[in-house]
Amino acid sequence: MTGGTPLEDTAAFLRWFEERRAANHYRVTPVPLDGLDGWRFDPVTGNLGHRSGGFFTVEGIEASLGEDVGTWTQPIIIQDEIGILGILVQRFGGVPYCLMQAKMEPGNVNTLQLSPTVQATRSNYTRVHRGNAVPYLEFFVDPRRGRRVFDALQSEQGSWFLAKRNRNMIVEVPEGAEVPAHDNFRWVSLPLLKDLLRIDNVVNMDSRTVLSGLPFLYGEQPEAPAPHTTAEILSWFTEARSSHVLERRRIPLNQVKGWSRGPERIEHERGAFFTVLGVDVEASSREVARWSQPLLAPVDRGVVAFLGRRSGPDADWQVLVHAQSEAGTSDVVEMSPTVNCVPGNYAHLPAGLRPPFLDHVLSAPASRIRFDTVLSEEGGRFHAAENRYLLVEVPDDFPDRLPEDFIWMTRRQLTGFVRYGNHVNVVARSLLACLMDQGNP
Repeated sequence: MTGGTPLEDTAAFLRWFEERRAANHYRVTPVPLDGLDGWRFDPVTGNLGHRSGGFFTVEGIEASLGEDVGTWTQPIIIQDEIGILGILVQRFGGVPYCLMQAKMEPGNVNTLQLSPTVQATRSNYTRVHRGNAVPYLEFFVDPRRGRRVFDALQSEQGSWFLAKRNRNMIVEVPEGAEVPAHDNFRWVSLPLLKDLLRIDNVVNMDSRTVLSGLPFLYGEQPEAPAPHTTAEILSWFTEARSSHVLERRRIPLNQVKGWSRGPERIEHERGAFFTVLGVDVEASSREVARWSQPLLAPVDRGVVAFLGRRSGPDADWQVLVHAQSEAGTSDVVEMSPTVNCVPGNYAHLPAGLRPPFLDHVLSAPASRIRFDTVLSEEGGRFHAAENRYLLVEVPDDFPDRLPEDFIWMTRRQLTGFVRYGNHVNVVARSLLACLMDQGNP
């Protein structure tokens, strides 16, 4: 292992992290959308895009989830290119370590977070920005460089992206191979990563979605008692995809209703949901030292929670999974946590119209909360986007009867579906990464 002492405890990690923060220069300055360098609103459609034609655009979408929800329009990010999110793993003395990166993103609430070895859009790694090459990219594009132990196309936030996918990868290099850790990279042990996932806003979303594939690195876990077979779960999921309604079409941004576009930002007329704003960015540690871009900024913190139960103290958790549709979901529904919403968006509605089980989560006593951490979403596209991630144990008298789009499954069963694209949504994968150990989380 070269390029710095491996990190195995939280105190050493926090010292290194602060050293990297001090060693680099970062500045994020709000600017009007009309003043973004290299970006412009199309004079016909009003769509916001980069002059290169790369990166992403902000356009409009009209969506419907059927009669119960109705039809609405909203801005949405269109990013058709598939990026790479990859973690490099190497064993030292038989113990696996992950090569992680202290990376600045303009939307991060605390500027610097722990990122995968490679976190790059296609525009980044093909160098549309004319910047420096992406370190370690060769391990993820050349199959001879290591053993690919996890490789799947995975979705991103369906409320904010239209059918966005990234390639999630774990590549293991042989023990003893020379893989130096560059300045902003360090080898991090798995126990330390698990500890860091319990600290607010340290491990970024891109790391969490890749880490959800880690169980496949160490072989299958022993079969645990489960409330449903895999065949029954697949039948439930197929029925949900067949019966749910998701109709949508792309529309010009200037045809989105209920949203206003001023020179500074795009925002909802009620101040709800999110805004689109602009920033100028300076970062000495990035492939490009200075750039401008729009960011989508949620107006409030979200809640992402599994309700869970166990048949005994040593049994695997069973989690309550929701077949959820969002405007940008690729294939109608995905497996989502029990609750995945921004409560503030529903505060004006009566209890019967609020998301199912939201009140169970928000009113849970501390004695039943088994995991509770505030974690950021992707800082390269979203500004200060945070969710409170929870695992809440249900009481013994929790109702047996469930809405048709909910089902109990073991944590192992849900993790098994991560290896397939467009099955488990991004926030469910994030929460699974937080609960990756097989004992008490």
